[in-house]
This record gives sequence, C-alpha cells and structure tokens, in this order.
Amino acid sequence: MAGLPALISKGDVARLLLYKHLLPKLEVALGQFSKHNTSEIIQPVRTVVPIAKHNGFLGLMPAYIVHEDILCTKMVAFYGREQGSTLPSTQATVLLFDPERGCVLVVMDGEVITAMRTAAVSAISAKLLMPAKAEILCILGSGHQAISHYDVFTQTFTFKEVRVWNPRKESAELFASTVQGPVTVCSSAKEAVEGADVIITVTGASQPVLFGDWVKPGAHVAAVGACTPDWRELDDVLMKQAVVYADSREGALKESGDIILSGAKVFAEIGEVINGTAPAHREKTTVFKSLGMGIQDAVSAKLVYDQWKSQRPAHKSTAEESHQIKTLDKSQL
Repeated sequence: MAGLPALISKGDVARLLLYKHLLPKLEVALGQFSKHNTSEIIQPVRTVVPIAKHNGFLGLMPAYIVHEDILCTKMVAFYGREQGSTLPSTQATVLLFDPERGCVLVVMDGEVITAMRTAAVSAISAKLLMPAKAEILCILGSGHQAISHYDVFTQTFTFKEVRVWNPRKESAELFASTVQGPVTVCSSAKEAVEGADVIITVTGASQPVLFGDWVKPGAHVAAVGACTPDWRELDDVLMKQAVVYADSREGALKESGDIILSGAKVFAEIGEVINGTAPAHREKTTVFKSLGMGIQDAVSAKLVYDQWKSQRPAHKSTAEESHQIKTLDKSQL
C-alpha cells in the first residue's frame, strides 16, 4: 500500500507557478487536445454533481497526457453566492498521480492553479484573436479570476488603459487598489465596455451582463464565467454576431449556457487555431468561451510539482519513500 502523498499549500503553489513557464506549456497542450488523438490525451468532459441545496455543484476533472505521462484529477466546488456573502464561490483541490503505480503523489491547493491556468488560456486566445493594435482592456468582474487575468494580460501585452466594473463598486475599487498598475473603475458595464479592444468577463452572473450593442466591432471577448448550461454572461446579439471559439467544442456544447441558450455555433477550438487547421479572424468580433479543461490543471500541477521537487532535493513524498522501501525489501530477499 502506498504511503501518504505530499501536500503543497496555496502559498507554495502561488510561489512556484509562473506564467513564463505556464503559457508555452498550455499552448502546446491546447494544440495537442484539438488533434483529438486519444492515444495522446485522454480527457472526458467534466462530471458534475449538483449541490442544489446550497446552489452549487462539484466538478470532477480527470486527465491523462500520455506522452508526458501526467495523470491528474481536479475536484472543484462552485457556488452561486448572493452579493455580500462571505462564503467562497469556488474551492478546488488537485491530485497528481504516479501513472505507473496508481498512487497519489501529491495533493495541492487548486484555487491558484484554477485562477492562473484559466487566465493564461484567455491570454493565449487574445494573442491569437485580439486586434493587432489593442489599446483598451476591459474586465467585468473583480474577484480572484479578475486579478489573475489582470496579472497575465498586463505582463503579456501592453495596454494604454485598463477598465474594471463590478455591480458592487466597492469591490471594483478594492480590485483597483490591489493590482499593480493604474485601473479605471467604471460606474456601469456599458461605460467599461464601449471602445474596449479586449473584454474579459469573469463574473458570477447567470443572466447577460455584456451586450453586443456595446461591443466595438473587431473586439475580442474572453468569456470565463457562466460555466453551466442555464447561466450566461453574453447576450444573443453578441453571440450571433461574433465568431465563436472554445477550448473544447464538446465541453462548450454540453456546459456553456452562452452557447446553448443563444444557439450560437462554435467556429473552432482555440487549439485548432494553434495547429493552423482553423483561421484566426482578428478582423472580426471574436468570442472565446472558456470552460476549463483537465489537461490545463494537469500541465499546471506538473509544473508546480517539478519546481517543488527541484527546490527540495533531500525531500521525498511519503508515497515515493514507501515505494523505495518496498523495492529495497524485495532486493534483500
């Protein structure tokens, strides 16, 4: 029987996971996923367990990246909280396995991984789809995802102005005082959106907060919230006038209320653009619908684990120690 896995805290994950390492790894993984070769990547659509009593659900997100031998599962609980609630909207834990022995190598906090890999994939979509001379970034929402998106977008691109909106203005003001750089706090979503070249929606909304009539022609939208079939952030006008991309076509058709309720068609997966098998329509208004995938967590978790091991050369997880002891015992028989 394998020993106990190692534990990596939220603080250590935040310290060890860097965008400069994460972005290129995720771009490769997205491209590989969109080849739909099950001998390379095995990733079922997320399993969802409703928690209706508390207005939430538990999502299970396993993935196996064969050529890198990464086996991983994330468990994420998501809740629709009322404004002013002090309870967290998401809680996540990531398990990284030893694929050969089947034991859990490490258990790590999944909140930072979820925030950073989601933001990184949005940034990859923007790199491929946003206007060539994007100057104004708009963020609708001001929670953890808003902060991670601000961080990676301002590290990766140069904008002349960053705007933020939240239905609770004090939350938007707190966001502006937290991040490293100037931010314009807008009094309405419309004010934040009009004229923006890149728009990120990271809200807990179940009804549209972004309307097509506000969106500048040729703008790029990274739609991150509304990850259930009956929730949405974007209205029908925007969804039908834009060229819609997704991380997973199968996932979007099953999970995205923005796509299901509007009847919009998914033009391509972002991985197909990376592979060169689908065009990037920079000249048109584009929407990237992000739902998150297990391979994104797997890539992130492996980066964290490798960095953690490299900084602790004398340390072995209990599972590794247990295996080595058993191997030694057998060799002495």
